[in-house]
Amino acid sequence: MTDEPKQQGYIPPKTLIVPSRELNTGAAFTWLRSGWADLWSAKLVSLVYGFFVFMVSITVAWLAWKLGGFVLLISALFGFIFVAPMLAFGLYSVSRQLCEGKQPDLGHTIRAIKRPLGNAMVFTLVLLVVFLLWARAGMMVQVFFPFGKDPEWAHIVTFLLIGSAVGSIFASVSFAASVFSLPMLANRDVDVITAVVSSINAVLRNKPAMLVWALSISAMILVGFLTAGLGLIIIIPWLAYATWHGYRDALDVSEWPRLPQSEQDQT
Repeated sequence: MTDEPKQQGYIPPKTLIVPSRELNTGAAFTWLRSGWADLWSAKLVSLVYGFFVFMVSITVAWLAWKLGGFVLLISALFGFIFVAPMLAFGLYSVSRQLCEGKQPDLGHTIRAIKRPLGNAMVFTLVLLVVFLLWARAGMMVQVFFPFGKDPEWAHIVTFLLIGSAVGSIFASVSFAASVFSLPMLANRDVDVITAVVSSINAVLRNKPAMLVWALSISAMILVGFLTAGLGLIIIIPWLAYATWHGYRDALDVSEWPRLPQSEQDQT
């Protein structure tokens, strides 16, 4: 799991898939421990970034309530899991700095986002389309299972169960495509297709471990919602750092050139 520096004149392999490693079923818990250590090593950057995510989440939830009421709010909350990996994109450089023995700072982290910005925007557009499709699907579920202004609990539970079943399809695709591809895009000189295909391949080859990781993410995001979003201030950075360690554990990227994050990295 070494992170060799980019070599001058190096040509990346002409292959579409980055080799994946076999993961233990409980690998997610190791990633979470490593992510927690990173969180405490970069408390200021983590809290500032986490507070930004909290403000964005509250704003989106308020707009959803105003524009579509309960149905759109629930759809937006469930859809949060599609865009959460993108919200954490800027934090992957923090774990990379820590792995390199550097003390992370906010300025370096912001500058690091600029370098893979093109690929990040392409991926953001894809996730946004998935999110909008899910929101529309959520509205369609309400059309077939309306519950009026004063719904009974049975109607609400039915809506949530069916909506969750539909959402799980979107969530599974989004999770497999983004779980390892985003850290790779933030760290390596690689195109979006290679990163996405490599992420999906690693997930399919490690289904038990990735199921545990997906359930862990869902549980932590739920805690964030149950705390009125305040828990996201800690949870999003924690998950971002844990995802970084998961990416390094799952993919052998040693033959792909490192993406420079500063002028010093280019020399």
